[in-house]
Amino acid sequence: MTDTDRKIIAAQGYVELGLFDEARAELGSLPESMFRRSDVLEVAVLCFMGERRWEDALENATLLCQIEPEEPGGFIHAAYCLHEMGRTQEAADLLIGGPSTLHAKAVFFYNLGCYRARLGDAEGAVEMLKQAFSKDESLRREARRDPDLNSLRKKLDII
Repeated sequence: MTDTDRKIIAAQGYVELGLFDEARAELGSLPESMFRRSDVLEVAVLCFMGERRWEDALENATLLCQIEPEEPGGFIHAAYCLHEMGRTQEAADLLIGGPSTLHAKAVFFYNLGCYRARLGDAEGAVEMLKQAFSKDESLRREARRDPDLNSLRKKLDII
């Protein structure tokens, strides 16, 4: 394992622990040329998201989408940032217009369900959530606590 790989893995671990300053320190010790690598960008995005620095996270997630246009991660992160910034319609549009690889991810359907619920499309939200739950049943528990789904609380028990 190279020193660069060790630093990236350490930064990922720090992000998982919520230690964003430490993660940023690991990333900051990398050469600037490394910041166009998708694994480094994704850790930076997760750091910014954990700190609720939505604009910084969105900027990096957008770059991740450009570098890896067929990978779902950047699109999911960018859409989530847009939603958190109050730009929920843009978030939904980004996911819908993203690569087909998104459709393999339960979180794609879950997030789209949340966005549709917030936009007042209860029927569309329920349809998306059904697909999410069929791919990952554990998301049903999340849905019961998710404030984006407050308007669907009663319907979640029958989905």
